[in-house]
Amino acid sequence: MAGPDLARAVLAAAKAKRERGRSTRSRGGDPRRYRKRGYSGPGPDPRDPQPFGALLGKLVRDRGWQQPAAEATVFGAWERVVGTDVAAHCRPVKLVDGELTIEAESTAWATQLRLLSGKILAKIAQEVRPSPVKRLRIHGPAAPSWRHGPLRVPGPGPGDTYG
Repeated sequence: MAGPDLARAVLAAAKAKRERGRSTRSRGGDPRRYRKRGYSGPGPDPRDPQPFGALLGKLVRDRGWQQPAAEATVFGAWERVVGTDVAAHCRPVKLVDGELTIEAESTAWATQLRLLSGKILAKIAQEVRPSPVKRLRIHGPAAPSWRHGPLRVPGPGPGDTYG
């Protein structure tokens, strides 16, 4: 090829390359990324609307949030997990290192829950996968505190109040 023919060929190649780049840029990137247009047809297709629960479950699995989700289920669905009778008389307080602390409404219920602890652990393991609870710590209601405010004075306490 001589000079003018070579220049025309290079110019034509550059124009063609520019047009290809322009059509790709106008659509937003690589043309292989685009999905097929049209109807999905009678069978299942990834473009079909998905149930929200299935999408949320996929997100939890993809991000590795199974353990935090299981811990949240223990607290959020406490009544469903342990049953309405038990849930009416106790509540979960905290879950640390596989140990669930449960506060009962009375000391009698705390004793009853200690006797039922094996069944409660089995119910939690059945309802929540993977089970975040390995041990239970059950205590009765908290005693009233005489301490009020951020400052404390050491001593016998409010003895002069009862005079």
